[in-house]
Amino acid sequence: MSDSSRNNFTNPSTFILLGIPGLETAHVWISIPFCTMYVIALLGNFTILFIVKMELSLHVPMYYFLCMLVVTDLVLCTSTLPKTLSIFWFNSREIDFSACLTQMFFILCTLLMESGTLVAMAFDRYVAICDPLRHSTILTNSTVAKISLAVLLRGAILTLPCPLLARQWPYCRTNVISEPYCSHIGVVSLACADIRVSSYYGLFLLLCVMGLDVIFIAVSYTQILRAIFRLPTKEARLKTFGTCISHICAILALHIPGLFVSFTNRFGRNVPWHFHVLISNLYVLLPPMLNPIIYGARTKQIRDRLLRLFTQKGT
Repeated sequence: MSDSSRNNFTNPSTFILLGIPGLETAHVWISIPFCTMYVIALLGNFTILFIVKMELSLHVPMYYFLCMLVVTDLVLCTSTLPKTLSIFWFNSREIDFSACLTQMFFILCTLLMESGTLVAMAFDRYVAICDPLRHSTILTNSTVAKISLAVLLRGAILTLPCPLLARQWPYCRTNVISEPYCSHIGVVSLACADIRVSSYYGLFLLLCVMGLDVIFIAVSYTQILRAIFRLPTKEARLKTFGTCISHICAILALHIPGLFVSFTNRFGRNVPWHFHVLISNLYVLLPPMLNPIIYGARTKQIRDRLLRLFTQKGT
């Protein structure tokens, strides 16, 4: 461990990432499922991007938003996993102070962008099912581009105060972070100052921003379900609802672990720390790994294109 972790300092040049405290002897074994999930996430998401690019019938708003979700997932897992694996494999624990804050920014920004993208996808499903005749006129390519830009700017602007506030705090106790990456609360909790502003802002992002996203999605799907139940036949209802299943699964994969991580971070004092850290890592790994599987398995156009791709290679 660096001497800086035991001395008083105001501006640490580096932080020390411990990986998963209490499970250091198992780091190599833990790295196997983590690395496997990361490889699956990379292959799956790049496959989705390739299929959407090659299949002209998929050049519609739903799949443009899906591509945005895929790119966000790639940035999310790549901002954390390479450093985590370097800790597990090479005991490379040090991270530069600025790099740590940059990593914090990308984690928070991509999570907000993913939540915003899921809202955009819910809006697309709402228009497609509740007002299908106007879908092509409401969600034009120009509108999709504007929504995507708004999601990107919202994520970046709302996230920026977190590293800016973290940079101004004095760090005079320790520079050791008991996690394998620089989470927001993991960094600011090391400051020897009143960090209520940072803590409250983190809760604001969780409850007000992502919470409002969940409310908007819930309202959209309430209207969607009402429209589905008004369809004349059971087959039509099942077919229409089937187009929404993958989106609902993606929403659950993001928000349920996110709520668990955020609340145990602040209130779960009886939760073993190594269990909390493992769940936190799964939170940034599960959505990127599951989303391409969910959409690949549930979306007929993607399945068909993937099957044709492998059939052509086989012949």
